[in-house]
Amino acid sequence: MTESTDRPMLTAPTRRPAGRGLWAWIVPLPPPEHRRPAQVLQWFAFRVLLAFGGLCVLIAAFQRSLIYHPFQVAALPAAEAALPSGSVHDVTLESNVGTLHGWHTLPQGERAETRAEIDERLAVARFVVLYFSGNAAHRGYRSEEMRLLGRAGAHTFLFDYRGYAENPGSPSEWGINEDAHAAWKYLTQERGVPAAKIVLCGESLGGGVATRLAGELCAAGTPPGGLILRSTFSSLLDAAGYHFPWLPVRLVLIDRFRSDRWITQVTCPILSIHGALDTIVPMRLGQKLFSLAPAVSSSGVAKRFVELPRTDHNDVLGTAFGRVELSVTEFFESIEAASQRE
Repeated sequence: MTESTDRPMLTAPTRRPAGRGLWAWIVPLPPPEHRRPAQVLQWFAFRVLLAFGGLCVLIAAFQRSLIYHPFQVAALPAAEAALPSGSVHDVTLESNVGTLHGWHTLPQGERAETRAEIDERLAVARFVVLYFSGNAAHRGYRSEEMRLLGRAGAHTFLFDYRGYAENPGSPSEWGINEDAHAAWKYLTQERGVPAAKIVLCGESLGGGVATRLAGELCAAGTPPGGLILRSTFSSLLDAAGYHFPWLPVRLVLIDRFRSDRWITQVTCPILSIHGALDTIVPMRLGQKLFSLAPAVSSSGVAKRFVELPRTDHNDVLGTAFGRVELSVTEFFESIEAASQRE
């Protein structure tokens, strides 16, 4: 009996070349004996581009955690402010995200205990500053700023952004702008402060918040009394481009804070203060924004740029407290003088 030869032939399984992996099937790399320099370069370039693209995707996905650095606490009462007792009080307002907490500080030398006493002093206030902080920490780290403004004779209201301190929500440009308008509404409607007495003040990222609010209010015909900018940028696009010149920030950045667009709408007096040695927001970005602002306000006050020659981003009050205080005091005086001429 002969053995059948009809059974199928067995073939050796196809083996994938060792060491090639998935990427080799996308950009094949021939065996060493057949490789040409151009193929190796193509293989390497593909992997570099793939890694760069992956990094861009990660940064785009987590960009807000790179922009905003809130310090969160269960509560932050006015008693914890590094200011004299009776000169700082807790305040709250309602935004579309919920209740936002903040502090109200009185001018230097003034004290009040009850809401009625506070309102009496607010009714005769020289100026009321609505202060917008930078991107990090919370209001507990701004006691020196509030002390400076109090020495210049102003009441100061500082509300933490959503997601900061004890406030609900998560920060974003859109959300923070909503909070800024809620703070303006709180001062003008709930506390009865005339718009002409309110000076918007923003440091760093807060300068972008203040500039946009000022631009929108001026365009709506309800301009504030003035705008003070400290160590701020022309846009977050420009600031991000400075720190990450190798990234396509104009393609991936969501929160852009285009102060360079809003500043052209600002008709109130403008004071800009910037450290010449600023390594976070280079002074040239502050100068760029300043150059786009109207030369003179609608009340006839010329815009003013104050350069602090030996000052970085985070040591403005540490190195130039007196110079900043004098600049703010003179700015208030120029606004008062213009109002008297009208």
